[in-house]
Amino acid sequence: MNIVIIDGQGGQLGAQLIKEINAKFSDASFLKITAVGTNAVATSAMMKAGARNAATGENPVVVASRTADVIIGPIGIVIADSLLGEVTPKMALSVGQSEAVRILIPMNKCDNLIAGVPCLNTSALISDAISKLDSIINA
Repeated sequence: MNIVIIDGQGGQLGAQLIKEINAKFSDASFLKITAVGTNAVATSAMMKAGARNAATGENPVVVASRTADVIIGPIGIVIADSLLGEVTPKMALSVGQSEAVRILIPMNKCDNLIAGVPCLNTSALISDAISKLDSIINA
């Protein structure tokens, strides 16, 4: 199973996701996790968190989205010009058109406010994302 984690800004959300996935699924050799940062800082943070495969920028998002089974990241990865402009229209389109299951984390930041979603802390959001990934992996 090919899991792609996409993050921008400082990459802390992506880094936390990678740590949690590596901890929960440490014996799952069938998982391939690829971290894609919208900038070098985000990619570096995800690599420090334990990502084995990583890349940075628009084209890696496009390429990784083609082969992903699951894409995980903040909701901004499907909104052009989101994350303070780091998500290009081509990135958002690639993620949105991917055949992958998308687990989008509703971060109420960067002018993207999600109605009906309580303001949960990042730990609670990551826990829910990992739970959703677990149900996909063990389906």
